[in-house]
Amino acid sequence: MEKLRDLATIISEVQRGELVFPTSVNAALALQLALADSDCHDDEISRKVLAEPVLAARAVALANSAVFQRQGQPVTSARAAVLRLGYRNLYSLAAAMVVRQFGARLRDPQLRAQAEQLWKYSAHVAAIAYQVARHITRTDPDTALFAGIVHEAGNFYLLSRADQVPGVLEELGPRMGPVQEIVAREVLRKLQVPEPVAAAIISLRDGAISLPPSGLRDTLLLARHLSPVLSPLPAPQDDYLVRRADMVHCLATFPDLAALLERAASEAGSMGAALLA
Repeated sequence: MEKLRDLATIISEVQRGELVFPTSVNAALALQLALADSDCHDDEISRKVLAEPVLAARAVALANSAVFQRQGQPVTSARAAVLRLGYRNLYSLAAAMVVRQFGARLRDPQLRAQAEQLWKYSAHVAAIAYQVARHITRTDPDTALFAGIVHEAGNFYLLSRADQVPGVLEELGPRMGPVQEIVAREVLRKLQVPEPVAAAIISLRDGAISLPPSGLRDTLLLARHLSPVLSPLPAPQDDYLVRRADMVHCLATFPDLAALLERAASEAGSMGAALLA
């Protein structure tokens, strides 16, 4: 009963928008606000990036990752990284730092391992979504990359609260899906994820692939299915099997899938290393 009361308290806080974010995310949130300001200029963005050494280092590393260094020399400064990445991908980087911080200070070894696994999964989904968007669904690759990075933000938040309230995840049981949806909606709102992206992420839980696949939701569904790294958090088995059958049928029409996956796997490793260095 005590754990159920704790769970009810967490859900109530989330529904009221009373999310508990680590203080270490303030710099990344400030960068997100600046990037969303149409009057903000490159010099100001560069100063904000430079003001946070970890953010600056990861911006340079991400700009030199396989996803962005298609051609040309490696960049060696935060300003050059800002110019190469562009505002939209800097926004993705800031969001990645926020999401990552949820699991950075977990005390429980099991929860910490789950957070590490969840981040690896997110990085692979993001990189594969970028390739799927370019070659299969023909949607915007940068948006797909961003959506892949943040699509598990709600589950990261749940892990962070489970560290503060031990055993609360075990109490969820069949309530896991609805609770995940409630938390995801509020976390995505707090992160100021654009509504079309948030809507696509929220619809994943009960989503079925379209034929032919199109749009951001289908891009994420395919990327999640194709990820060689699995999420550490359980999904309803019946739902997984139905979606797997849909995916197998859908992907049979793409003979170049193996090459796409090989490229995406390489980019996922490079991007993940840049974000976590």
